[in-house]
Amino acid sequence: MKSKTAVLQSEVFLAHDPGPGHVEVPQRLVGLYRELARPEQRQRFLFPDFLPVDEDTLALNHSRAHIARVAATAGSPFECLDPDTCTSPRSYEAACLAAGAAVKAVDLVTAGEADKAFALVRPPGHHAEHDRTRGFCLFNNIAVAARHALQNLGLERILIVDWDLHHGNGTQQAFYDTDQVLFFSTHQYPYFPGTGALSETGRGRGEGYTINVPLQGGQDDAAFARIFNELLTPLAEQYRPELILVSAGFDTYGGDPLGTMMVTEAGYAYMTGVLGELAAGLCGGRLVMVLEGGYDLTIMERGVLACLGEMAGDRLLPKKSRTRLRQAVGPLRALEYARETAKKYWTIPG
Repeated sequence: MKSKTAVLQSEVFLAHDPGPGHVEVPQRLVGLYRELARPEQRQRFLFPDFLPVDEDTLALNHSRAHIARVAATAGSPFECLDPDTCTSPRSYEAACLAAGAAVKAVDLVTAGEADKAFALVRPPGHHAEHDRTRGFCLFNNIAVAARHALQNLGLERILIVDWDLHHGNGTQQAFYDTDQVLFFSTHQYPYFPGTGALSETGRGRGEGYTINVPLQGGQDDAAFARIFNELLTPLAEQYRPELILVSAGFDTYGGDPLGTMMVTEAGYAYMTGVLGELAAGLCGGRLVMVLEGGYDLTIMERGVLACLGEMAGDRLLPKKSRTRLRQAVGPLRALEYARETAKKYWTIPG
């Protein structure tokens, strides 16, 4: 079944330039934007307008001092706010617009103006913490959007799935003590940023609402399919979110220069399909993806397009491949460890 899928993009995102030799380059989006400019793609997706967020919206998730620190870089030729995160004259503008794209995507699916949405933004966001930049990220786009949904749209339960290679420390931190967000992360571990251990499960009202699946590296489509089939699906069905948000990183792609995972287009399409089915059954189809990492330009583009095809209802993944991943089996120690941890709080088969 075809669905109304919104794609949020802007040339402003290309204006953020962290400097020579940096892997998070404007070219990450150039090929994607070129592909999405083709007439058949313009007919296939919605391309809504959107605005940058204001300071008050950023302050739903970030300290005023942090916002001011990033804002002070506007117009400056080149500044580094931490060892990995540098800015150019329009980086603050791009970062505000990236958060604005995530917020607009949530507004669209919540209002029923789109069924699904993908915010193709940069700079990425999931490492940005309440009061500091980190790991190429200035503001935490997905956390700002989730805060907006909770505080301004009246939602009470949001599932955030982070499949980026690196653990989303900033997003985990933002919702670690609340049951209004179930944060589920697959990531290479131990690896940057050093967080995301099995034992990190939340605190206070949030205990049990952070589920981490730390992976050694080398996991392929079948491994991620098993994690989604056997752990994420029963968690989501019990939590019954009103909105599903995804930190969609493509540095788990086989061949990415920063990681050792072995995911392919089929894996991304399959994971997107699982999330789409969960969204259809639990929250009126509301599914929003926000771009995070992915540093091999060609393969990242293929991964994003695989997700967009699945979101649009094109079902490009062959039936045989879909069945194989739905029935994936085999030893996966990380899944067994994560399952035992989750069982302390949830009813998980197996």
